[in-house]
Amino acid sequence: MNNNLSNIVQKSFEDIKMTDETGFEFWSARTLMSALGYKEWRKFSGVIEKAKIACKNSNQKPENHFVGGDKMVGLWSGSQRNIEDYFLTRYACYLIAQNGDSRKIEISLAQTYFASQTRKQELQEERAEENKRLEARKKLKENEEKIEETVYQRGIQFPVEFATFKNKGIEALYNLSVKSLKEKRGISEKRALADFDTEVELRAKDFIYAITDHNIKEKNILWKQHLEKELVANSKATRKTLLNRWITPENLRSQEDLKQIEKRRENEQKILESDK
Repeated sequence: MNNNLSNIVQKSFEDIKMTDETGFEFWSARTLMSALGYKEWRKFSGVIEKAKIACKNSNQKPENHFVGGDKMVGLWSGSQRNIEDYFLTRYACYLIAQNGDSRKIEISLAQTYFASQTRKQELQEERAEENKRLEARKKLKENEEKIEETVYQRGIQFPVEFATFKNKGIEALYNLSVKSLKEKRGISEKRALADFDTEVELRAKDFIYAITDHNIKEKNILWKQHLEKELVANSKATRKTLLNRWITPENLRSQEDLKQIEKRRENEQKILESDK
């Protein structure tokens, strides 16, 4: 019996999962009830209510995870009737397992299963966010190189001048000096701010460089002061857009160093290759 329960709850929980036409995953509370060792809906519905409270206490909306629904069942007479049911998200199933009777072997196994699955999902989400930042940083570098080539042909001659050009754009976007912003975020003076940026910041800077490069060429802008003026104007316009969407750039939190993420990825790849 225990091996069968372990197989159902730990290894085959996905077997009782349902998917709608959009690919959204959900579970029937009635089906989950049996998998978790409950025979009476009255007792199991009490666990669901506790899970709803836990959901609300976690600043989540219970109605987004516990969707009421009816289920048709056959009677001995051959007729059918509706019985109460819920359509549950994976998170709702996790909360139900956490609030179930841990004396039941099924609940104990489910708690272990969901703990591992929750952590797995967290890691997947973290990796997805890292991928977005890495991709945005790569694209920003490409546009930095592109605009650097453009301005070098139109009045900016030395690397120090290009560094000043970039800094003016950053200062207009954040309404702070580069030095002050680095101090506020605890970033070394020798490091690039972009390596600690959120995805929003990276894409905002990328947009600024893209439209600045476009306008410089379209308007045939020449000389250092005019190039800087164009960049600052586009940075201020982008800042205004962010502020209108309740995003204050200078108040965004510094993220994990992208150089460290790249290094970690390289080490992970080496381990995978050594295991082959």
